[in-house]
Amino acid sequence: MTRRPTNPRDAAEAAFRKATAPQRAPEARPAVVPGVKEAVTLRLDQDVLHKFQDDGPGWQERINAALRKAAGLD
Repeated sequence: MTRRPTNPRDAAEAAFRKATAPQRAPEARPAVVPGVKEAVTLRLDQDVLHKFQDDGPGWQERINAALRKAAGLD
């Protein structure tokens, strides 16, 4: 029986491959910060959009408030 059960060259090559293999960083979830807005694309029915826009500026905030209420966040 030999003292080393593996071929030294094979062991060295395996160690080299392991040391030089690209490491994938774990995917980090973005932190949820209260009050920060995120730009999204949202498809709405025209009549719904016009209803919110009829009251003038601030229609995006009104849609956000309605969605928060519907989601039970307020």
